[in-house]
Amino acid sequence: MSNKVLKFNIQKKLKEFDLNISFELKKGCLGILGPSGCGKSMTLKSIAGIVDPDNGFVSLTTDKETVYFDSNNKINIKPQKRNVGYLFQNYALFPNMTVEENVAAGLAKDHDEKIVSEMIERFHLGGLENRYPRQLSGGQQQRVALARILAYGPDVILFDEPFSAMDAYLKEQLRVELVNLLTNFDGLSILVTHDRDEAFQFCDELLILDEGQIIAKGDTRELFENPKKVQVARLTGCKNISKIEIIDDYHLKSLDWGIILEVSKKISPNITHIGIRAHDFVAAKKDDVNSFDTLNSKKLEMPFEWRISLSNGLSWIREKRIHDHDFEIPDYLKVDPKNIILLEE
Repeated sequence: MSNKVLKFNIQKKLKEFDLNISFELKKGCLGILGPSGCGKSMTLKSIAGIVDPDNGFVSLTTDKETVYFDSNNKINIKPQKRNVGYLFQNYALFPNMTVEENVAAGLAKDHDEKIVSEMIERFHLGGLENRYPRQLSGGQQQRVALARILAYGPDVILFDEPFSAMDAYLKEQLRVELVNLLTNFDGLSILVTHDRDEAFQFCDELLILDEGQIIAKGDTRELFENPKKVQVARLTGCKNISKIEIIDDYHLKSLDWGIILEVSKKISPNITHIGIRAHDFVAAKKDDVNSFDTLNSKKLEMPFEWRISLSNGLSWIREKRIHDHDFEIPDYLKVDPKNIILLEE
């Protein structure tokens, strides 16, 4: 079990906003989720030493603490001296080196040849040793980049949106491979993404960034189940968000959908919005709790789901099988009071 600790507390003035981030990572994979341009990649580059923060402190503790950056004491270790692996979006393979040479690129000149052989085998690169990056598929290139990182035994691996340029089929294959890699990796890892599915799949803990600030952090599943804030709910994929008017402790009016709803938790005065996940509606009778009609709804068929747009503005997603093409929208839908998420602005 890893006993490594990464401490990170930096500030950097950027063109659009000030980046101000602090966290401590002690185990597993940390996800950094947020929209494009919110400071995610800049955070990784500050850990790796590719970018210098204006102020702050970055250190990694293994058997002892190694300070990577300390603005007060003018410490700034070069990227090559930090035991950090960085998987770039484009993999950054050397185009004039073979697969074998790329895997060995981060090792000392007198390295043990067994290390390269083990990585070639581990990442299923046998038979490709003498090919150049241009002769490889996107998936093969990613495996070479990961083999190169793992070959020199990093304490931390940084993933910068590793699946962003891939088609859906390849993305699914490589997600499975990366889950297996992280399960067997006795170190720390950080995944930067704007894809909520990736964040949920890979990350034990999650930071949610917006304009250079952490707006939420904690256990990944807990943040998805109880996002607490409007922007966090949006970034975790909640499609239905409405302003509200509080009626009493357990009832409110949705100002966007025009319906009165009952909730399972007492509504505190700081609650300004509610969220409902698009999968959380079910067929109902007229007099059921939180029931509303579906008049003038529109449906769109996808391979594995129906997407229904209701006339009041709500979105409903209903799963289907590939060969099912007939679906009648029920006259009424409802949502369980416990599935209504109470949100602050």
